[in-house]
Amino acid sequence: MESAGELLLTKNGYEKLENELIHLKTIKRVEIAGQLKEALSYGDIVDNPEYEDAKNNQAFVEGRIITIEKMLYNARLLEKDNNNGHYVVLGSTVKLKCLDTNNISVYSIVSTAESNPFENRISDESPVGKSVLGSAVGDRVEVKAPAGIFYYKIEDIQ
Repeated sequence: MESAGELLLTKNGYEKLENELIHLKTIKRVEIAGQLKEALSYGDIVDNPEYEDAKNNQAFVEGRIITIEKMLYNARLLEKDNNNGHYVVLGSTVKLKCLDTNNISVYSIVSTAESNPFENRISDESPVGKSVLGSAVGDRVEVKAPAGIFYYKIEDIQ
């Protein structure tokens, strides 16, 4: 269970955040410094849209750096437990069959910080994530989503 302020991350998620932080600090900061220098060469900073854009980019990057540093500081790595795919836990990859359409979907259940629906990585706090946690192969689950209620059968857990 997560304690207050604690963020559960998979090893892969932790490494992605670390890599993003390094990129922001080493590459993006240098790029923005160049943008600021170029914008200042245009003259007065008042009514200088290039300077405003560079300052906005700088503020965004610095804010993201602070956010990532806090996330990494509060992170607790999710350790694989020995459930051997018997039930869905954070970090599981689950194969679901929609009982209404017979469509098969495969999702990795991850923390909110790691979720990316385009990569089929869904949050444990999403409707599907919440519904499947703790379930076993063969279980039927009800997912209450904004679009309605859906029924799935858990086909496989890894």
